[in-house]
Amino acid sequence: MSTSIGHIALIVRDPARTAELFAGVLGAQVVADCPDDGGHPQTFAKFGGVWFLLRQGEGPPCRNGDHIAFEVSRGQLRDCADKLATFEVEHFMAREDTALYFTDYDNHVFELDAGSPMDEALSGFLRA
Repeated sequence: MSTSIGHIALIVRDPARTAELFAGVLGAQVVADCPDDGGHPQTFAKFGGVWFLLRQGEGPPCRNGDHIAFEVSRGQLRDCADKLATFEVEHFMAREDTALYFTDYDNHVFELDAGSPMDEALSGFLRA
């Protein structure tokens, strides 16, 4: 059985623009201009130990509650909030300023969580 996520693929209108957002706000490592076998534009961005494959296409038509969350420190949360102010994306603080949500240019939602890690928050429910 797999022990980690290999990558997450997102369909976006402009892979390079989305990668620029990830690099500018999250400090992502970006490998741009890597067309697939069919010549379709795609870009790779790595942050939080996870590679994101950004493929050109039409993203989701609306937000539906799906999101990808990353654990960060409170200092990182504040830094990212300040950086998001320079990008034209929706973002807001939540849960008594321990979570920052932002939406990319294609309705994908991301959460930066400075609260309790999931393993800690769910410790009473996890089986040994």
